[in-house]
Amino acid sequence: MAISGCAVGPNFKPAAVPDVDGYVPGKLASPNPGQGGPRVAGQHFVTGADVSARWWSAFRSPPLNELIRQSVDHNPNLQAAEAAIKIAQYNALAQRGLFFPQVTGNSTSQQFLIANPSQIPTIPTAGPQTEFSLVTNQLTVSFVPDVWGGNVRAVESLDATTEQQLFQLEAAYLALTSNVVTAAIQEASLRGQIAATQRIITIERNLLDILKRQFNLGQAAQADVLAQDAALAAAEELLPPLEKQLAQQRDLLTALAGQLSANEIAQKFDLAHLRLPTNLPISLPSKLVDQRPDVRAAEANMHTASAQVGVAIAARLPNIVLSANGGSASFNFAQQFLPGTGFYTLAGSVTAPIFDGFTLYNKQKAAEAALEQAEAQYRSTVITAFQNVADALRALQSDARAIRAARRAEDAAKASLEIVQKQLGAGQVNQLAVLNTQQTYLTAAVIRVQTEANRLSDTAALFMALGGNWPSKCTTADWRQCAMEEEPDPAAIQAAD
Repeated sequence: MAISGCAVGPNFKPAAVPDVDGYVPGKLASPNPGQGGPRVAGQHFVTGADVSARWWSAFRSPPLNELIRQSVDHNPNLQAAEAAIKIAQYNALAQRGLFFPQVTGNSTSQQFLIANPSQIPTIPTAGPQTEFSLVTNQLTVSFVPDVWGGNVRAVESLDATTEQQLFQLEAAYLALTSNVVTAAIQEASLRGQIAATQRIITIERNLLDILKRQFNLGQAAQADVLAQDAALAAAEELLPPLEKQLAQQRDLLTALAGQLSANEIAQKFDLAHLRLPTNLPISLPSKLVDQRPDVRAAEANMHTASAQVGVAIAARLPNIVLSANGGSASFNFAQQFLPGTGFYTLAGSVTAPIFDGFTLYNKQKAAEAALEQAEAQYRSTVITAFQNVADALRALQSDARAIRAARRAEDAAKASLEIVQKQLGAGQVNQLAVLNTQQTYLTAAVIRVQTEANRLSDTAALFMALGGNWPSKCTTADWRQCAMEEEPDPAAIQAAD
């Protein structure tokens, strides 16, 4: 046991924290919608603030909070991730068993028929043939001292795999909550687009009624009536695809909640009941690598590969095996404890590979290459993490200007359509102007809804890119209760008034 304190192979050291101060070049500027109207809710980046583990509470939607809790409790992907942790834990415990002697017991009962028993003096002679029983009970003890620490490295590798599976659970939890939030925002967007389309359909029906009355009075041409009727049909044609997408979005949310499609969730979402978070916490780059579960999983994978190098080196070195075998043998069960029936053997052996066609050498080189691969994958994961945050920041900066432009375009298109409606009633405008104005308003209304939804989705994407801040005090056994009941940080999730 004292010898096994030394383990060959590299000792793993966590990767260094990236030496950067931010995610984008220069000073990070909060989203600015620009000067002038219409008014757009502002958002502010709070550098150095911590992300709440219940970051979705920033949207101030009780139905969303309820649906996320339901999803976390019943989603099978999280349950599979929990089972993967148990598998890794039991494998690590199984490997630890090799630190102890291995003891096996064996009991054998044999029946013999011997010809010419007089030739075997140890067997009683009773005739030309003798039939007898032989009962053997033995205990075998074997122990392989971990001289070079090969088993230490194997346990280290499996422990790192367990840690990696824990981070995979965190990643699955973050992905699930983010997908639920994004899907809920998309449902709200579709409901808003349907409502906008229904508004323009109502307006176009009213315009068609006006043209029909004018046609009956001889004040409008039949071509104008048919053109308006075609415009109405084109607007109505937009509804079925949107309704189909909404139904499919409901199916997605139901599946995320761990329910069959026939058991549709009760929660429904629209943009009016999703508040835009104003103060957005931006974790420091040094903390990002500790919060992102994919980065931590990549680091654990690197630890696993590092330990496997030690396992491969130990396999090339001499190995010691100690064994002992003791028991008793007798002609029946009643005699097995009598004097003279016992036996034992003690043995020690040393084995070392001499020539194996460079098999073990190449396995060591493969393990070293796997470590290089894991290190490169870790660096790639870190780069991707920083890119995700930078992309979300850039998107939010653009969203503020986009939503202002979209609202301005919708307001202008609506005012223009109202004027055209009045002019059409007075017979002062041609049908082409009416059709153009209707199409402009419809497009502007839909784009405004989509732009508002994009801003909410990009906000959720920022929280996801920052890692969601899994509660460090949570244990694997009660992580659901811990993660779902943590009080959110008001400063980190303050919503717009």
